[in-house]
Amino acid sequence: MGLFDKLRGELIDIIEWLDPSNDTMVWRFERYNNEIKMGAKLTVRESQNAVFINNGELADVFGPGMYTLTTDNLPILSTLKGWKFGFESPFKAEVYFVNTKRFTDRKWGTKNPIMLRDPEFGPLRIRAFGTYEMFVDDPARFLTEVVGTDGRFTSDEIENQLRNLIVSRFSDIIGESKIPVLDMAANYDELGEFVTKRIHDDFASYGIALTKMLIENISLPPAVEEALDKRTSMGVIGDLHKYTQFQAANAMETAAANDGMAGGGMGMGMGFAMANQMGQAFAQQQPQPTHQPPAATPPVAAGAPPPLPSQKQFHVAIGGQQVGPFDMGTLQQKVTTGEITRATLVWSQGMANWTAAGQVADLVGLFAAAPPPLPPQ
Repeated sequence: MGLFDKLRGELIDIIEWLDPSNDTMVWRFERYNNEIKMGAKLTVRESQNAVFINNGELADVFGPGMYTLTTDNLPILSTLKGWKFGFESPFKAEVYFVNTKRFTDRKWGTKNPIMLRDPEFGPLRIRAFGTYEMFVDDPARFLTEVVGTDGRFTSDEIENQLRNLIVSRFSDIIGESKIPVLDMAANYDELGEFVTKRIHDDFASYGIALTKMLIENISLPPAVEEALDKRTSMGVIGDLHKYTQFQAANAMETAAANDGMAGGGMGMGMGFAMANQMGQAFAQQQPQPTHQPPAATPPVAAGAPPPLPSQKQFHVAIGGQQVGPFDMGTLQQKVTTGEITRATLVWSQGMANWTAAGQVADLVGLFAAAPPPLPPQ
């Protein structure tokens, strides 16, 4: 082997990069101290750019294609090297391949909740996350501003910075938009497009283009979501009064069918007792009519007996609930069954306060027929 062949073997005559990975953005062509032969073949594939660096200074940039390296297509490098008259000598230069394909499905999300003032719910904290797409739009700027002398630069090395830019702009836009939280789901596309336009210049300063940003979800704190679910359930139920009556009817049916309570009779009795209590509660919740003055007594015809006097009625406190009013006949029945005792509080029109039934003159006679309490055993 002659001296010329030996020197030729140490010269690089093919420069190319086949990317086996999915996350490499920049790769430096390793020369292993060999010189690049003038007339070497440079292959730049689609979605690639080749950048030549001479002594730390950016020289020539090649787009997709196959090139034969000469002083004609290395104008900047030729100027830097000072070749004159087409001197065809080998040269040394760093070659960086820049991946210009789209890097898709990049994740972004808020590390901490975003504080905002919602027009419907007041102060709220929300979280958001989604994806974005980007690619290297300006290889020269990307190398000088971001990569530097890194021999292999991956997308992971810049994702944190890009994510912080997106979250910062997104938080600002959400706060300024004044969009109610319940209406944000209908504006995901508009918000994504608006953030993409707002953040375009920030990405461009790195030599990167943001092509698309997607908002996948905007969520509320768990406690707020639970309260919102309850509110939604109330809206689905509709009339709460009718729904409670329906639930009471179902409870009666369940109690009547329960064989574990001394047979169906006891279960049905408990169901009726529950219905009675529910009915009394509903009666108390209904608005009471305002007091109307008694109607004028029609004149009595000559020879006709006068009208019967109106019977006095009493309200009674039973089980901590106000029930009634009851007339004297009903009160007598309740005294007989033991529902009303001498200590039961009652009130009627004209009385200043609730008073024990045994101390009301109109009711003393009701307890005369009632049996006395059993003597202690």
